[in-house]
Amino acid sequence: MFFNLPTLLTWARIVAIPLIVAVFYLPLEGSTRNLIATVLFVVFALTDWLDGWLARKLNQTSAFGAFLDPVADKFLVCASLLVLVQLDRVNALVALVIIGREIAISALREWMAQIGASRSVAVHMLGKLKTTTQMIAIPFLLYDGVVLGRVDTRIWGTGLIYLAAVLTIWSMVYYLQKALPEIRAKAQ
Repeated sequence: MFFNLPTLLTWARIVAIPLIVAVFYLPLEGSTRNLIATVLFVVFALTDWLDGWLARKLNQTSAFGAFLDPVADKFLVCASLLVLVQLDRVNALVALVIIGREIAISALREWMAQIGASRSVAVHMLGKLKTTTQMIAIPFLLYDGVVLGRVDTRIWGTGLIYLAAVLTIWSMVYYLQKALPEIRAKAQ
């Protein structure tokens, strides 16, 4: 359960965090650091899809894996956002909105599980769209250059990270609305 292949891939996302951060402290040219960090982020972000697929294909799903998977995603996204704030590529308020939502919804899910109402805050397509938008925006912002002579990744990444912030707020409101009836019922 702790060390099957899908769970090891999930652990790899957590291990990737200091690697991505460390790249920006290497004595390399800026564009080289950006490229290495981008490749690392993309490779490890793809393990999110791969570990889920393998867990189902190999029949190695587990409660621990289901717990660790979103935690690893949140760590990877939050750490990357902090690096991008430090590099002045993401507005601190945008990062605060995204990180704050992750904390709030994680706490809400934990509480809803404790009162036996976790289905009311199950993952929704809006949350998946938010995550996908973040996972595209972040490597664009890490790369911070021009691709194919035309695509300015900072412009695209900035637009996408603002879209991700809007989706973040929207999905948080959605989950809170879903939880509110359960919260009211338990408060009485």
